[in-house]
Amino acid sequence: MRRTAALGAAGTLVTGTLIAGAIVATPATAGGYHPGGSAEARGVQTAAAQAAKKGIDWKDCPADWELKAPIQCGYVTVPVDYAKPNGRTIDLAVDRAVSTGSDKERQGSLLYNPGGPGGSGMKFPTRITTKSALWAKTAKAYDFVGFDPRGVGHSAPISCTDPQEFVKAPKADPVPDSEADKSAQRKLAKEYADGCAERSGDLLPYMTTPNTARDLDVIRAALGEKKLNFIGVSYGTYLGAVYATLFPDHVRRMLVDSVVNPSRSKIWYEANLDQDVAFETRWGDWKEWVAKNDKTYHIGNTPKKVQAAWEKLRATAKKSPLGGVVGPAELTGFFQNAPYYDSMWAPVAEAWSEYVSGNEKPLVENAGPDLADKAGNIASENGNAVYTAVECTDAKWPTSWQKWDRDNTRVHAKAPFMTWSNAWMNLPCASWSAKQQRPVDVTSGKGLPNVLIVQSTRDAATPYDGAVELHKRLKGSRLITERDAGSHGVTGQVNPCINERVDTYLLTGKVDAADVTCAPHATPEPTTSPVKTATNLVSDLLNR
Repeated sequence: MRRTAALGAAGTLVTGTLIAGAIVATPATAGGYHPGGSAEARGVQTAAAQAAKKGIDWKDCPADWELKAPIQCGYVTVPVDYAKPNGRTIDLAVDRAVSTGSDKERQGSLLYNPGGPGGSGMKFPTRITTKSALWAKTAKAYDFVGFDPRGVGHSAPISCTDPQEFVKAPKADPVPDSEADKSAQRKLAKEYADGCAERSGDLLPYMTTPNTARDLDVIRAALGEKKLNFIGVSYGTYLGAVYATLFPDHVRRMLVDSVVNPSRSKIWYEANLDQDVAFETRWGDWKEWVAKNDKTYHIGNTPKKVQAAWEKLRATAKKSPLGGVVGPAELTGFFQNAPYYDSMWAPVAEAWSEYVSGNEKPLVENAGPDLADKAGNIASENGNAVYTAVECTDAKWPTSWQKWDRDNTRVHAKAPFMTWSNAWMNLPCASWSAKQQRPVDVTSGKGLPNVLIVQSTRDAATPYDGAVELHKRLKGSRLITERDAGSHGVTGQVNPCINERVDTYLLTGKVDAADVTCAPHATPEPTTSPVKTATNLVSDLLNR
């Protein structure tokens, strides 16, 4: 569940309509193809058969996609509405890097979703072409296949507002001082929801997790694979869970890392409130680390002093935005990277330390917008639009402002770091005009093989309870727990206890006889190296 700045405040993409008449997402029977299944289930059968016959016309990727040979690109055609498989269609962008092993070693295609909703998986094949050590064994067995989900990037992208307006800063302080502040944020949320309908209303009713899972099955068929090999991270775990429910006998290997709680009662309003509390816990872990390394960063030698320095920084930026563009909202958007990823602990602290020493440039460059980066701004706005469309359409959201106000005021009292910024990002769902659907009841159907679940206990974006809940629902699954750790995206860390088991599972399908608890990976070392921009740092992390 990735997060970005949104509306009038910094927010977080979970790690995602507006036209009446959206289809109802109902679970199909095993495989989704049985005559007694739903209209959508029969539609997947039709679309998958067509895709299997057509295949994918692999070519060199367009120059502006920044995906160089030997990576190849193509498209897979899917219905907008699976209840009408011969109706309107869209093309989904896919890419691949072929396996590095022999024909004897090759086991098929491995598909990947990095989260969001709204994240692009198109960089996944670069883990082969850049010879990532973490994925070397798996690369011998699989073609690495990425894709842009419907509405994302090169797959019929949607939009809710002008991208240049979306990134303008400074935005309002997400923590309200008055009822007037709350009213202003409510107005922005309503305007954003209306903008989604105006700019992308023809596709929004079909921007749901079940439809993306159906798309995934059509891509599987187009690749010529009888069964799916899949890695999902963050929101990608929920996509995988829904796929496993709709198409259990089409799963070959499935690894889910940093798990969204699949309970119907948690999707999505309650999940975001739980996330606020988890972010506060991990924010506390980072403050302790910064205090421990005060000789390097000179911010404060106790967590209490670090918190006081944070509050002073917010107050200063609120009174006079840094560089004219970085206020409390932008600071929150940048600093939230530290609770997300251990690898961001030092870079965020470095930028802050530079500011304390009198150099605000690194903080402004990392937290402020880059209006000249039009392509990046389009991608940022698109990602936020998809996040909003999927989350708002997937499930029913409260429409009562009194409930939002009461719940977020209560949570903010114990978790002030992220609560209000998260609330404003999701508030468009309160005024969604499309029919909000009932989430799929995630469960393991007949034919589902062992699913491997990986989770750290102190993850901020997807709290640990989500992994436990999915483990209960998917019979035969195995849970690998990284104790006393909290980085989001566990398999991206160097932890042999985890990574060796991941390799074994993907290569052989074997899992341990029982669940496993691993010691945490190493705590980050303090550094004082030059600070990259946050965008590049996170991009490097996600594509290791």
